[in-house]
This record gives sequence, structure tokens and C-alpha cells, in this order.
Amino acid sequence: MSGNTITHDVAAAGERTGTTRGTSVTHHRAARELGLRRSEFDLAVHLGRVRTVPDDAGGGRRVPRDEIDRVRAADGFPEALRAAVRAVGTTEGAALMDVTTARFTRLARLGLLVPVKFYVNRYRAVVWLYLAAELQQFRTDEHNTALLKGRTPEGLREQLGEGLDLRPRNWRGRHLGFLLRQADDSWARAAAVASLLDAAEISDVVTDPYERSHLRRFRPARVVHGSPGSPAAQLAEEIVTAGDPDEVDWLRSDLAAAVATARRHRPAPRPATHGVPHPPGPEPLPRETAEPVPPEGENAAPRAARQPGRLSGLFGRLRRRES
Repeated sequence: MSGNTITHDVAAAGERTGTTRGTSVTHHRAARELGLRRSEFDLAVHLGRVRTVPDDAGGGRRVPRDEIDRVRAADGFPEALRAAVRAVGTTEGAALMDVTTARFTRLARLGLLVPVKFYVNRYRAVVWLYLAAELQQFRTDEHNTALLKGRTPEGLREQLGEGLDLRPRNWRGRHLGFLLRQADDSWARAAAVASLLDAAEISDVVTDPYERSHLRRFRPARVVHGSPGSPAAQLAEEIVTAGDPDEVDWLRSDLAAAVATARRHRPAPRPATHGVPHPPGPEPLPRETAEPVPPEGENAAPRAARQPGRLSGLFGRLRRRES
């Protein structure tokens, strides 16, 4: 099975090469030249079979021309590439493995079959998709014969009875592996980890507001389904956000380490602290009571109540001048 399930290395990242528009093409053009549907091409990118690079003009990622040439020159192209990115659902996957759909679902819930994609159908049910090549590999492995033909071991049956379902978590692990491969610097890698945590967890780990703001600049696009606020969108949000306590702890630890690495490499930008120079002209008159203005908040009192002495002194001087 894939190594991008539960484990990953935040610090690992390949070298990225810049590109220009003259030597690269859009994803849509690359998919057409490789003979793939757009969904197949996107999956090929996720799996690392097609390399992409940042657009120097800031228009998203692009595919270098020499990468298209490399893929087209590979043995078995295009059939081998299409077979590598073929994704199937439960029914077709069960047929490939020669098992019932019920057994297939049990194996997936136990984390033995790792989904590569998902979507929410019109009945608001989650449909998981798996790589056909991985399912065939699982079937041909002699160590899995008992799982495919025999009775499910008692310990595994108990876990299933307790509601175990590792499909969302394994998808998140695999998706994080993709995001880390696409990250171009240390802040982007930290943002990839943060994308699987909810806002409260991120604020608890990254306490500096300037660092949180900098993280948001690199946050990858969320996997969404349906219109915002719809049941389908809420269900997808639950899947893409870590919920298991041990998974959350693991991601929090990775996020703290990734932010520390990014901070050492390039601190998050923050406002300048030097004073603003006074324009030329006469010196300003000294103020009698120069007090710092407290930040506005729930404990902030009205301005008149904070400076009674100053206001009464001002009215007193006015009365003396009038008399």
C-alpha cells in the first residue's frame, strides 16, 4: 500500500525549480497533451507522477515542457499512466479483489485499503475512491489471503463493532503527503500541516498573531464539496479536519516543529516599531498628562471616565481666562 497513510516527514521536501510561462503550460493543456481527463491528471499530480512548479507570474502551478516530454517518453505511455491513476469505488474495487462489498468495506474501515479521493453524492453519502493498482497489489500479496477469504479475526471484529473507521484519517494522511510535496518553502510546509487542524487548535499552537497571519498566506486550498454551509460542505469539512485526539496531538506537534523551522529560516513579517518622524515646523506643546491609551476591549472604559483630572483642569483654565 502507499506510504502516505499515517506517517510523514514534515521536514522532507524536494527541491523546487522555478519556471517561466515560455517553458511551461497550464494543467488543462498538460492533461490534454498527456491524453488524460482532468480528474486523472489531478490525481497524477497528487501521486507525484507529474511534476509541477510554481508560476513566476503568481498564477498558480504549471507543468514544465520537459516534464511532459519525460512522461510521454516513459515505457508503456499512455496506457501505463492511465492504469496508475485509475480510481475505483467500493463495488468495482470489490470485484477487482474478488470479495464482497461488505468485506471490502470492512478492510477499508480497518485501514488496510487507503482511499485516494472522496466525494459527497446527491444523497449526502461519502463515496470513497481507491487506486485500482493498489487493490490489485493487495490481492496478490499472499500475506493477505486470510483477510480476503477467511473469517475476520476476533480483535478486528471488535474494533469494527466499536465503530472504527480509518478511511477519513488515512485519506488525510495521504492528502498531507501531497501538500508537503507541493510546498515550496518552510512556511508553506507549516501551512500544509495547519490545513488539517481547526482554527482553535492552530491558535493554541501558534500564539503569535503575526505568525498565524503569515501562515494563512500559504494555506492550501481546502477540499470542498457543495455550496458553503450546505450539508455536503459540512460533511466534507468534517472529513478534511482531524478529529481523533491522538491525530490532533500528532499534528499539533508537527505544526509547532514546522513553525519553529520556518521562524529560523525566515521570521514572519511584522509592523515596524520605529517612531514616525514629525513633519518640519514648530515643536509641539508638551502635554500635561501623557498617558498610553489602553487597547479597546471589553474592559476598556469610556474616554471621559479614564481622564477626569485632565478634563476638569482644562475647564478650570477656560473659566479663569473668561473671568
